[in-house]
Amino acid sequence: MNNVTRIGLFGGTFDPFHHGHLFLARQAMQQAALDHVIVLPCQISPHKTDASTSNFDHRLAMARLACQGETGITVDAFESTQPQPSYSWRTVEHFRQTQPEAERVWILGYDQWQALPRWANHGYLAANLTFLVFARSHQSPEPRLGWRMQPINGIHPAAATAIRASSNFHNHEWLQPAVAEYIRQHRLYVK
Repeated sequence: MNNVTRIGLFGGTFDPFHHGHLFLARQAMQQAALDHVIVLPCQISPHKTDASTSNFDHRLAMARLACQGETGITVDAFESTQPQPSYSWRTVEHFRQTQPEAERVWILGYDQWQALPRWANHGYLAANLTFLVFARSHQSPEPRLGWRMQPINGIHPAAATAIRASSNFHNHEWLQPAVAEYIRQHRLYVK
């Protein structure tokens, strides 16, 4: 019997954190038998260097509001303490040191799986993680030599870009009410 704790590391910009993100975290927990998912908003993504990303503290607060009361899903501000930009290998190294007995997996979408060989220190990531990869509609992730990957089924229509472009956050179908209220109170995404 295997008693190793399986932790899913779920990094991203999360601008804002929406129902689709929760859906992916829940599906990963269920399909990959994860004990816990740690949501890790990045401070500054090396892949999204434009200045239009919301302040880290706002994105962290929205993720915490969205995950409040979710069994097995927590939000961690680790990347706020790291040099910028945020590199996933540093995050993995941190969790290897603080939870050496756990098995770590990284949750990501098809697009990032395709881009992964261009990530900083990708060899370290390949050696220390299994990747849980969500497909996008008709695209299925292909195995890659030297990498451990498990496809995860499930697609959610939520898109952060569409949410940011919306003018009606209060009743937005892809946001928890507390997140929508936070957006309104702090006047985020106002053109």
